[in-house]
Amino acid sequence: MGGSDLGRGGGPVGAEQMIAEARKAFFVMFAFLAVVWLLQLANYADDYAFSRDYGVVSGDVASLPDILSAPFLHWSWAHIESNSGPLFVFGFLAAYRGVARFLGLSLLVALTSGFVVWFFERGDVDTVGASGLIFGYFGYVVVRGIFDRHLIDTLIGVVMAASFAYMLTVAVPGTPGVSWLGHLGGLIGGLAGAWIFRDRRPRTLPATGSGSGTGTGTPTPPQNSASPRADLHKELGDLGLL
Repeated sequence: MGGSDLGRGGGPVGAEQMIAEARKAFFVMFAFLAVVWLLQLANYADDYAFSRDYGVVSGDVASLPDILSAPFLHWSWAHIESNSGPLFVFGFLAAYRGVARFLGLSLLVALTSGFVVWFFERGDVDTVGASGLIFGYFGYVVVRGIFDRHLIDTLIGVVMAASFAYMLTVAVPGTPGVSWLGHLGGLIGGLAGAWIFRDRRPRTLPATGSGSGTGTGTPTPPQNSASPRADLHKELGDLGLL
């Protein structure tokens, strides 16, 4: 009976928690995009007055609070359409390990992206758009698995880096037609967030008993998981793949 209880407290619980967090991440990103699109409708109806009034303007102290509003606004339908897909994909991947951590990451990325624009952009430009968040989530997803010591997340990061490395071409100095400073600032925030919000819990293997299951065995103390194969098996087990 002891073995059955241990099973209910091990992999299946981890899988249930992961699925619950993934479900919350999906609805958070769905709601986020819904808000962004509703604001775009209102912004378009008012001839993009929101973007002019609540964008980040370099060196303008009065626009500092707009660092938090600018990611929700865009300058055109093409602008919001090009951002929506990557925002949902990278946002979901950033959030599925924990929505609370994701919200902290989003605040950090919005601040780093906004402040880089505020300090270094030309003073006659109103900068808005979710691309700073996209680059932040991208950087976070790429390196999160390394800091969290999660092999599945590391593999996801490798795939995302290989598939979307071309995005970095619009985060280099002098890229015309885009806010490369906002992209670069967001990327820096995402990379920093992967370390700041890393999983600090020790990775341990579950305790096993040496007895016959009658309660007379002496439990083996938990040991640190030093085997990459054991880590991978645990991750796959949490996902219900083993």
